[in-house]
Amino acid sequence: MLYEDEDDFFMGSPKSKFFDILFNANKELVKTKLLEIVDRYSAMEILLEKQVGAEALDAMIHTVFMDEMDAIVEHNNDLFISSVGTILTQNE
Repeated sequence: MLYEDEDDFFMGSPKSKFFDILFNANKELVKTKLLEIVDRYSAMEILLEKQVGAEALDAMIHTVFMDEMDAIVEHNNDLFISSVGTILTQNE
């Protein structure tokens, strides 16, 4: 039976591996990647606020959290995996 062992490098959730890499990779590289993620988030939020307004955006986000949590977790995992891949590739 397979189980998730946080101490095993090849096991663990994408989120746990993301944080393992963040805490152990080159600090400047990690800082750059995190700033890219924040900039992208901000750009998306600005675009959506312009399209639907701040209040409607907040309501839409709340609805997605309530109705689409599995999709959010899956998307987060994709983001964790792609970010770890980028950091590891550039950390060599």
